[in-house]
Amino acid sequence: MSDVSDQSFLQMANTVVDDTRPGVQCGPIDDLIARHRPGYGLVRAFYHDPDVFERDMERVFQRHWHCLAHESIIPKVGDYELFRLGDEQVILTRDKNGQVHALLNVCRHRGAEVCTSRRGNTRSFVCPYHAWTYGLDGALKTARLMPKDFDRSAHGLKMLQVRVVEGLVFVSFAAQPLDFAQVENSLRASIGQYGWAEARVAHRETYGIDANWKLAVENYVECYHCGPAHPEYSQTHALEQPAEVIAGLNTAMEARTCALGIDVVGGDHWQSSAAGAEAIHVFRYALYDGAVTGSDGGAPVAPLIGRFTDYDGGVTSIHLGGTSFFVAYADHGMIYRFVPKTLDSCEMELIWLVRADAEVGRDFDLDKLTWLWKVTTDEDKSIIEHTARGVRSRFFEPGPIAPMEYNELRYINWYLEELGRA
Repeated sequence: MSDVSDQSFLQMANTVVDDTRPGVQCGPIDDLIARHRPGYGLVRAFYHDPDVFERDMERVFQRHWHCLAHESIIPKVGDYELFRLGDEQVILTRDKNGQVHALLNVCRHRGAEVCTSRRGNTRSFVCPYHAWTYGLDGALKTARLMPKDFDRSAHGLKMLQVRVVEGLVFVSFAAQPLDFAQVENSLRASIGQYGWAEARVAHRETYGIDANWKLAVENYVECYHCGPAHPEYSQTHALEQPAEVIAGLNTAMEARTCALGIDVVGGDHWQSSAAGAEAIHVFRYALYDGAVTGSDGGAPVAPLIGRFTDYDGGVTSIHLGGTSFFVAYADHGMIYRFVPKTLDSCEMELIWLVRADAEVGRDFDLDKLTWLWKVTTDEDKSIIEHTARGVRSRFFEPGPIAPMEYNELRYINWYLEELGRA
């Protein structure tokens, strides 16, 4: 992660959520936010109060952009896949012009699900209830036995805003989505160097987690736990050390990257939505000497990708909004999607990317490609669920955030500001 001085850590730790801002309503949740102790974790109610979860869905989930997938999962005209996010269902489609759409799976007649299969290829979606039929772009094509003056054009499936950047598909549930320009710039400057626009999905794995979604995200954004909890990861990734310890390794990594003629940038644009823009943070860190990618022992696992003609011994990591995270190595990439399901459950989907022309068995071994992050995620699932059970205790009291958890501290402060902003 990017280096953070003691002074900047203390500034973050002492950040107090301002509950006097215009538009912030007073109520039990706002009182809970105002009572938050700066520099400490969240209290039990943030994970177990149904009203907090509903506000999470309103002010974090519906307000921000989320990565659904890599567009290579729907390569052909008519391809579709159904995604479930909380109480919402989104059909990702590719129409006859090659355009990607995100359609809400709710018939405009009586609300039935018009898509009942997880994925496939089709010319249209026919509601199983009364056979209203919709095109791949959501337009209502036929509505049997309706009056002649019925306006089909006003009854298409509701659509989400969609952005496709470097092969990644993002959606927003907001009527007026947050500005995405800086995100696009940062993604092109970072994973654009890794050729993700020309990559393809090699494997996907979904982990159901019996915990509030924030416990899963908080675990992901900090590496204070990496040393004791992830011995496999910690053998190769220097992020398990404090920032000042890995500074020299990071400097050597950046020199190797520059020697390849590659300038991976993006920067820190982590911000609240108050300014009307989405938050993104791009940072880089080194692997230990001798390791070149995320694998068993750090050995290569796939053909080099994007502009890379050799390994630089580094990792590019991206945090975007509240639920989307990315990791880029010189030979493969990772997408992490956190999906809230209920108050006490969530899912984390892992998506492995490789070069588009790479073939399993010929160019890479799937078990070797996926080994590290399967092992690490199995460990994370166990850790998160242990934490969830502990946090249920009426005697739970959050402790202070450690200096190595500076990204978690920043995430908590960001979350509280989002939750408190109407």
